[in-house]
Order: sequence, then structure tokens, then C-alpha cells
Amino acid sequence: MEGDITVSQANRKLPAITGTTRRLKDNAADWHNLMARWEKLNEDGFTVAGNIVAIALTRPTSDQLLGVDESSSPPPPSPVSGGAAELQDECCKLQDVIDKMVVVVKKMERLTALQQGVQDLEEFQFGLEGRKIPLFHSWNAKHFKESSCVLLESFSQELKLKQTILQELAHTATSDLSMIYMSCWLHQPFITPQTRLTLEAVLLETGHHPL
Repeated sequence: MEGDITVSQANRKLPAITGTTRRLKDNAADWHNLMARWEKLNEDGFTVAGNIVAIALTRPTSDQLLGVDESSSPPPPSPVSGGAAELQDECCKLQDVIDKMVVVVKKMERLTALQQGVQDLEEFQFGLEGRKIPLFHSWNAKHFKESSCVLLESFSQELKLKQTILQELAHTATSDLSMIYMSCWLHQPFITPQTRLTLEAVLLETGHHPL
């Protein structure tokens, strides 16, 4: 037990880390930065989605008013066509947000592939059980790879949800359904507290956050 504690303390006191530990520490920082980037995009997308809902819910009313009495004289020019153009513009903005989210997830996929590569290298060097001495505090390469898979799965599923919301939001005719889509976008059901705890565990293990 004393040997394990000594090794752990020595790992924490290393003035510089190289090789596998350096790569894993850098990957942990990349995960943190990507998740922060995602959260900013989520906020931006929520604002745009709100604009889409506001425009989309006013258009049916305008269309209905235009067709109340076909025998009456033509109504004055309405902002419907302008509204359609504005709606299209906001939808393009939301598509741009999602395109950037796709890039974030692709980078997460590369990080996960790197983690898999580290695990494969460790198994080649030390056998299926991996190295006996922890890389940082207590984890081996397999723990890092499994954590990456958890994070990637969460964000991949959340991306699919947001792509669905984009397809449906502008065509939703009821405010209740629109609010459901908005709530799903904001609260991100696939990015659970467990997802965030997983990232925190990675940051704690690699020393980015103090224990």
C-alpha cells in the first residue's frame, strides 16, 4: 500500500510529463475545450431557435387573415413574404450552428480514436491487463478510453436530436410543440449529469482540476 501511495505522489510531483501521460493530459484538456465550445454553440442555437418559433407561429395567423373573405378587395401588402425570407434566414443560421456542432463531434471521435490507440499501445507493451503503475492517480489507459466512449456517445446522440429539431421546428404549427422542441434544445437530455461527471473525473485524474 505504501508503494502505491508513493507512486501516486511521485506521479503528481513530476515537473514534466511525456509520452502516454502527456498525450492523455492533452486529450483531457481537448475534451474540456470541446465541451465548452459545444455549450456556447448550444446557447447560440437556442437564441436562433427562439427566433424561428416566433416567426413560424405568427405566419399561420397572417395567412388565415389573408383568406378570411375572398370576395373582399385585396388586402394591402403584408409582411408574409418578408416573414418567409426571415424564417429561411434564421433556419440557415441554425443550420450553421449545427454544422459547427458536427465539427465538434468529429473532433470528439478523433479524441476517442486516440484514446483507443493509447490503450492498444499499452496492451501491446504491458499485456491485456495494462501497466501495473497508474498513469496519474489511479486510472489506466482503459479507463480513459471508456470515459471517452461515454462522452462521445452522449454528444453523438444529442447532435442527432438537434438535427431533428432543426428539421421540424420551422414547420411546427402549435406553440406547445414548439416549446417542447425549445426545451429539448436547451436542456440537452442526452448530455446527462453523468456525462458531466465523467468529464470532471477525467480532469481530476489528469490533474487539470485539483483533488
